[in-house]
Amino acid sequence: MKNLHHYIIIFFLSVFLFSCNSAKQSSKNDITEKTWKLTELNGKPIQLKNPKNNPYFKLNTSTMRYEGHAGCNGIGGSFEIKPDIMRIKFNQGMSTMMACEDLETEQLFSKALLAADNYSVNGNTLTLNRARMAPLAKFVLSN
Repeated sequence: MKNLHHYIIIFFLSVFLFSCNSAKQSSKNDITEKTWKLTELNGKPIQLKNPKNNPYFKLNTSTMRYEGHAGCNGIGGSFEIKPDIMRIKFNQGMSTMMACEDLETEQLFSKALLAADNYSVNGNTLTLNRARMAPLAKFVLSN
């Protein structure tokens, strides 16, 4: 009978530790409600003619919408996310239509968002990916 008590205690302790680890893992993968500033596109550092135009985005879970700035124009739309398996999908949204000197970066940024189907997080760096191909875009957490 004494051994049975030990097994029960070990079982519940294991379940508790597993659930704590899962909660820690999902919070580590939580990229929502944070502003992510673009640093690389297709494996190359971005080259901006006007550094004030640095693209960024933020995911709002209360509305399930993303919003940001693509370099020249504001962008936004809906998104779907599964943080437990690090999947993401940006849906075609809206954008303002102003021209500027960093329009090429903006177009590549918008294409990367729409093409992404998964992501990875390493510290304060977020990478958007398509399947198992090379990263589409890299971001750093913005203050």
